Amino acid sequence: MGRILIQNGRIVDPANRIDVAGDVLIADDRIERVGGRVDVAEVPDVDVIDAEGLLVTPGLIDMHVHLREPGFEHKETIATGTLAAETGGFTSVASMANTDPVSDSPDVIEYVNTRAEESASANVFPLGSITSKLAGEELTDIPALLEAGAVAVSDDGKTVMNAELMRQALALSAELDFPVSVHCEEHNLNAGSVMNLGETSRKLDLPGSANAAEDIIVARDIMLAELTSGHIHILHVSTAGSVELVRWGKRRGVHVTAEAMPHHFTLTDSEIETQGTNAKMHPPLRSEKDVEAVIEGLCDGTLDAIATDHAPHAPSEKALGMIEAPPGIVGLETCVPLVFTHLVRANRLSLADAIAKMTYIPAHILHIDRGTLSVGAVADVTLIDPERVAKVDSERFHSKSRNTPFDGWELTGWPVMVLRNGVPSEKR
Repeated sequence: MGRILIQNGRIVDPANRIDVAGDVLIADDRIERVGGRVDVAEVPDVDVIDAEGLLVTPGLIDMHVHLREPGFEHKETIATGTLAAETGGFTSVASMANTDPVSDSPDVIEYVNTRAEESASANVFPLGSITSKLAGEELTDIPALLEAGAVAVSDDGKTVMNAELMRQALALSAELDFPVSVHCEEHNLNAGSVMNLGETSRKLDLPGSANAAEDIIVARDIMLAELTSGHIHILHVSTAGSVELVRWGKRRGVHVTAEAMPHHFTLTDSEIETQGTNAKMHPPLRSEKDVEAVIEGLCDGTLDAIATDHAPHAPSEKALGMIEAPPGIVGLETCVPLVFTHLVRANRLSLADAIAKMTYIPAHILHIDRGTLSVGAVADVTLIDPERVAKVDSERFHSKSRNTPFDGWELTGWPVMVLRNGVPSEKR
């Protein structure tokens, strides 16, 4: 594969506490040198990438995406979803288990890995499900899923309502050292809901879900993690109460990590009035107080990672109306500029912390060998133009789906290239 020299960039590698102007030299699929200046004349047969004015970071990692394959290829495929990831600056994604068939057996995990090898533009790390068929009644053979290549387990989209099953999963987590990633909504409390319970839901006469539906399960699962010494990872935190509960769990020494999504730190439930189903998701958009709490949780380290919950749906499905349309939005191609515009440039989150929450921290949570520019590390690299201003244009998305509430937003700070295993995206 030869050598590639990324010159004149600002290198930001939070894992190694690096923030310097300099060069990155790649040999084949590995990082050979970081920082300083490399004389091209001293490096034979090198391809040069000029990164003047660009940030050079470890390849970004989205630890929460729905690639929909197998079973829902009309929404997304591994090929289209990872092309969207690559375009959005992500070199690795963790794919959720709510496919058809569900990723509840080694065969499905192996299928996802095989399809990724054949067609993916980003590294794909599959999750297995906690329960068979996501039914919440029987644990999967979790050790077998891990052996087949699953990096975690999750019934995302559904809550495991049976506390004893969750206890058993967390006990296995403590024994085998893997995260249990949980969707936290008490289904009896949020049954039939299509948005947040509040002023807007009452105005629109739509069934709403109270914050308590999320908070109750977050509290339960943190307590179960404390009981078992397992690792609980709270998906898509949306409420002020959940942020405080995660903060409480960390203070108690519980092995709890958590993530936030751009839509939960940029939008409120009032968006439903103008965006309709493109602002429908579970957990729902919340109040301004909740948005501020999520941002504060990101800033003080309570919320460890930033992910997207990329959830593509066909236009015909989102056209069914608020009651019938499925919840979820696409996020891979808008995440980075939303983070830069609404957190970094707004002086809410430092650049290093923002990059950390999309690189080595999710890699550490999932136990994957990515997220740094350490010498000898796999050469996954993202180049970002922090000054580039552009409008979101959903018609140009590489995802199969267009369900976004951010269409037309003018944002600053866009990815311009990634290298995966030392190969630039423009060469694939």
